[in-house]
Amino acid sequence: MEISAEQRLFRETNAEFVQEQASVPAVRELYRRGAAFDRGWWSTATELGWTSLLVPEEFGGGSASGEGVTDLVSVAGLLGAHVSPGPLNTVSTVIAGVVHAASGGDHVELLESLMAGDTIATWAAVGVSPAWSPLAPGVTATPAGDGWTLDGIASRVEFAVESDVFLVSAKTATGVIEVLVDAHAPGVSVTSTGSVDFVRTFGDVSFSAVHVPATSLVAAEAAAAEIIAHQTRIANLLQVAEAVGAIGRVFEFTVQWGFDRFSFGRPLVSYQALKHRYADDFLWLEASRAILGAATAAVQSGGEEAQKLVSAAKSYVGDRGVQIVQDCVQLHGGLGVTMDHDLNVYLRRVMLARQLYGTPREHREVIAGLIGI
Repeated sequence: MEISAEQRLFRETNAEFVQEQASVPAVRELYRRGAAFDRGWWSTATELGWTSLLVPEEFGGGSASGEGVTDLVSVAGLLGAHVSPGPLNTVSTVIAGVVHAASGGDHVELLESLMAGDTIATWAAVGVSPAWSPLAPGVTATPAGDGWTLDGIASRVEFAVESDVFLVSAKTATGVIEVLVDAHAPGVSVTSTGSVDFVRTFGDVSFSAVHVPATSLVAAEAAAAEIIAHQTRIANLLQVAEAVGAIGRVFEFTVQWGFDRFSFGRPLVSYQALKHRYADDFLWLEASRAILGAATAAVQSGGEEAQKLVSAAKSYVGDRGVQIVQDCVQLHGGLGVTMDHDLNVYLRRVMLARQLYGTPREHREVIAGLIGI
């Protein structure tokens, strides 16, 4: 796919920045310190325009190429290639919901703060059920005065501890609404939970008689389902892009290892049985890139096939991605299973990406429903 000069400059600038400040050594240092990401680094990253790509120009956003989704996917792929830290996915998903809201209060100040990197936001979408079900959330909203009272638990909330604002999906007597909640509001508590990723943290957020005013509304019952569907598409698209970026980098250094490592006087890549494995992994990688490209184009254009293609991408990459990286571990031999090798960091990121915002099986069920099976 051809890219414009603006997109090329955007990607080259981002690549240089990430390589210098957010590659694997930085991730390991954050893990050693017990930190998810550095807010100063994130603020600098937002100056490159990462958080403005989904925001309309009238609110101070936009992209030089005019294709915000495409540019955002390229950033996610770059972060995946370096297993970089940062709340790109969570902040972008919240922004996607806020800017597509058909009703609710004026959230321009929040958008400006998110774009500047001053505020970190995340989506509190599902309850304790293992299924990805944002239309059946674990938080209830009861009308109270000029707003609602929230009770319940949002589970598996990404960067819950680090976030300043939660976009909460909550069920009412007549449907689902989405509201913004200050992370430090009375009645809100966060419990950190485990994560397989070095710098991708999660937590459970409890709401006990938390009052939110009517001005916090992002989506009422009538519009919430479509907005939640759009947020899910954006979240999955970025997750797939990150996984594909990670898989591509793993395959790249695995092939290089095959040329550098000799066995019985010959490089590993010269053995026919291993050549077949390299070929299979390469074909699966190219197929992953192709389905990601198709899904990105559909979401960018708002095409009718967007949901189907995003789910197809998540299903395919979710399954094949882990398989490719696991095979690369085996192709490295004993070195590949050590904590010191970068493969360990990449495998964790790809395995986590497989489970977030719906498993491959759940997305195959979505596709089945869309095509009438």
